[in-house]
Order: sequence, then C-alpha cells, then structure tokens
Amino acid sequence: MRTAEIHRKTNETDIELKLSLDGGGHDISTGVGFFDHMLTALSVHGRLGLELSARGDLEVDCHHTVEDTGIVLGQALKNALGDRSGIRRYGHAFIPMDEALGFCALDISGRPFLVFDADFPQAVTGTFDCCMTEEFFRALAMNAGLTLHLRCEYGKNSHHMIEALFKAFAHALRDAAEATGGGVLSSKGIL
Repeated sequence: MRTAEIHRKTNETDIELKLSLDGGGHDISTGVGFFDHMLTALSVHGRLGLELSARGDLEVDCHHTVEDTGIVLGQALKNALGDRSGIRRYGHAFIPMDEALGFCALDISGRPFLVFDADFPQAVTGTFDCCMTEEFFRALAMNAGLTLHLRCEYGKNSHHMIEALFKAFAHALRDAAEATGGGVLSSKGIL
C-alpha cells in the first residue's frame, strides 16, 4: 500500500493529512478557498487519494497554512514512496489553462531542489497570495526529496497560471510515481 498519514501541529498550524498514491477520493479544507481548489485539482489530476484538514493562523495571512501544507504533503509523499524502487522516477507535463501554459519536470530523486519561474500579474487570487505558490512547491520538494522544475511559459491571469502549474505538477508526479515493477532506476542502485 502506497499510503501515508501525517499529523503536524505547531503554534501556527494544525494539519492532518492522508495520502494514497494509488487513488481514492478527496476531502480538502484549509480555510483558503483558492488553495483548496488547487489541492483538489492536484488530487484529481494526479489520481491521488487526499484527505487534508488544515487549521492555521489565517488572521495573519495564508503563509503558514500554505507552506506547512507543502511540508506535510512532501513528508507524506516521501513516506508513501518508500525506498522508491519500482517506479518510473521521472515525469513531465505541459498543461494549458486558457491563455496560460504551465510546465513541470520532476525527478523523484531523493535530492531536493526547486527551480521556479513564474511572474504572476495579479498579486492575490481570492485570499491566496500568489507568491505562496513558490513557497508551497519549495516546501513540498524539500520534504519529498524531489528535483522539481516549474515554469509558467506565459499567461495573463494569475488564477489560470497557478492552476496550470498545479495540474502540470499533478500529471508529472502521476507519471513519475507510476509503479513499473522494476528495481531502483539508478546506476548507483539506490536513490
């Protein structure tokens, strides 16, 4: 079973997450509507089972909730992937969202790194600060051990641009985490 459950409580957030890499439903509540929309898209397009309850200090802003959700989701991915044997390892996707085009390439390498290239024309969508997109993916990549490259090729609407990136990530992750039945895809023999 490629599943994981994480509970992380700090003075700023309290997050409970259940993840299945092999599908299932989604039940997501962070208190940040647009972020819930993006995480739902990630679950649907990545074919992930995702149950997430996050309570954070939204009276401050969405920063801690979004970043800590990235930490917890990254930890869950790492746990669910185990020793990473028998997976495709690499994935990539271009996803259009109306006028925007998002790209993701990733390696489930165990070597965390993020390259993020997107300039959002609107600073906020709903109660979500667009700059938190990069913070979310950084926290996720560092905690999951992903080498992650995300780029929005172009776009004029921040909502569309961010959604294209989340969906591109979902499709790339789905491909990279696909069970192939082989061993570890590395000339070193381990990841």
